[in-house]
Amino acid sequence: MSVSLRIGIVGGGGWLGGAIAGTIVDSGLVDPRNLCLSYRSRQPDRFPDSFWTTDSQELADRSDVILLSIRPDDWHPLALDASDKLVISVMAGIRLGALAERHKTGRVVRALPNAAAEVGKSYTPWIGANDITRYDRDVVRAIFETCGSEDEVARESDIDYLTGLSGSGPAFPALLAAAMMRDAVIRGLPAEVARRAVKAVISGAGRLLERRNECPEDIVQTFLDYRGTTAAAIEGMRAAGFDAAVGEGLSAAFKKSVGMGAVS
Repeated sequence: MSVSLRIGIVGGGGWLGGAIAGTIVDSGLVDPRNLCLSYRSRQPDRFPDSFWTTDSQELADRSDVILLSIRPDDWHPLALDASDKLVISVMAGIRLGALAERHKTGRVVRALPNAAAEVGKSYTPWIGANDITRYDRDVVRAIFETCGSEDEVARESDIDYLTGLSGSGPAFPALLAAAMMRDAVIRGLPAEVARRAVKAVISGAGRLLERRNECPEDIVQTFLDYRGTTAAAIEGMRAAGFDAAVGEGLSAAFKKSVGMGAVS
């Protein structure tokens, strides 16, 4: 993929947009001088060699690929004519048909990276409209491989479901970590010790899952079969409704994703 590619990120001053910008620059996918980013109020200090603007149409006119990294509520009033260019949305809920109609291009893609893009560990599912080309697919893969890993999925409903599972995913280990820390502090452990212990558990578990080939359920079963303290903890959590709570949370995220696309 050529570094002469010109990429514009609407919302490049935000958390996710800035993270994607950082990975594509650091990887060499795009030269900073060929990167255009928009911001709303105060220009960030990052990417001094890139072009910054508050005018989204100016960004689109300067770019070959336009990435939309804004909230769905902010997208609805956005007037941006992409003139048949490749448009990649990382917004939850906005359908391919709506993107194509609004931005006057059939070359539209929905993608859902997550906050781990900041450290190059995002998982990004994506789907393209029928009009995207083989080159467009290569561009999408190249962008999101700089952020971590990616998969092209078959249906828009897959993206809506994965909005919760992987798009929101980094929040879930953080939620578990917060609950573990609260329990440790309640039981008298110093907060700093609890924080270090929990962070080590969460980060270590992630690396273990990444390195080993087993299904997570197989790892859980290994602990259950050992019948030690870990098995007791797993059984206690499941008896309290852990599995059901996770399912309810993912279902709520799915419904929210579909609903966000329906906002008028």
